[in-house]
Amino acid sequence: MAVPAGSSVGRRIAYYRSVVRPKMTQQRLADAACVALGTIRKIERGERGVTDATLEAIANALGIDPTRLRADRDPARTRVHDALPALSAAIATYDLPDDAAVRPVHELRTAVAEAAQWRLGAQYARIARRLPGLLTELARAYHAAPTEKRAELAGLLVTAYRSADAVAYKFGAIDLSARLIELMRWAVPEAGDPVLSASVAYVRTEIFFAAQAHTAGLRALEQALDAAAIPVTAPQIAARGTLHMRAAVIAGRARNDTAAALHLDEARALADRVHEGVYCGTAFGPDSVRIHAVSVAVSLGGDHAVHALEIAREWKPSEELPAERRSGFYIELARAQLWSGLADDAFESLKAARRIAPQHTREHPWVREDASTLRRLKRADSETLTNFAEWCAAT
Repeated sequence: MAVPAGSSVGRRIAYYRSVVRPKMTQQRLADAACVALGTIRKIERGERGVTDATLEAIANALGIDPTRLRADRDPARTRVHDALPALSAAIATYDLPDDAAVRPVHELRTAVAEAAQWRLGAQYARIARRLPGLLTELARAYHAAPTEKRAELAGLLVTAYRSADAVAYKFGAIDLSARLIELMRWAVPEAGDPVLSASVAYVRTEIFFAAQAHTAGLRALEQALDAAAIPVTAPQIAARGTLHMRAAVIAGRARNDTAAALHLDEARALADRVHEGVYCGTAFGPDSVRIHAVSVAVSLGGDHAVHALEIAREWKPSEELPAERRSGFYIELARAQLWSGLADDAFESLKAARRIAPQHTREHPWVREDASTLRRLKRADSETLTNFAEWCAAT
């Protein structure tokens, strides 16, 4: 729903830009949000309305949740949840597409790549809004294509399903997430890409995390590693490395510190052979392994949490890393800090996570749990903590 001209949204944008982010001029905001400078000026003056997409882009540029800018305070997560039935309907007919027109493959390729970037940037509202139609169109294109041309379309379906799954999983629609993962597993053999197959094995672990079947999840990842060929190219090395990273984390959740250390060592060795980057939709490299080392330490708990603090003292994730991964680092770090009695530091880490990826942070169950704990520990603390707890719906 578009916000009409003359509403208070322009004043809110001006406030966050000039007071909360005092070094951000209108030009810088326009550049960061990919919105024309004249548009920013008119919105702030209340001379023109703003669409949900533009509001979301501005909020992301300011590092805040879009709900902070809306006059009606309609929660962004409600809009995402409202879009989930359309996503479910789109995949229900994956094998029974209609006969409407489809765009050329190069345009579909661009649309899928854009959705993948939204996933890495934790822009879930955009994905929820765009993916139902894109998934329907991709299924239509796949079934209409001759057999010899289906491989690329199958690969595009896998990548698009993964973007949709990020929304379903992060917003608690676990059954929908499981269905999307099964569709990824259905389509990936047709794509004939071993690297893409490894990425599907990586994502499949979400099912085991959700069910807390950590030992079974570790077994599934180790089977995927056994089935993979010896890596030679950078994408192959990264694909194997991401499986080891994920295996280390789920081994930690299973309290198997030996397996966790083994897989983390393997991931480090592979990361040393490539540059940090996004390979087949997953960030991998030395920095990503460091972030996963924090996750492993938190997963193992107890005395291991100290290792997460040691990593954070010496290193912080670069802004070049995907927003979702950087916010995840601070969410994990906050938990280690809270366990170590560093309540103030934990709250600072949670706020850092929110600045980086508001939607990801708001929907993360650990954020709600830790915000609730901080609220209990610091009953007389500032209004900021209360506002944060209310923002993420902490009890």
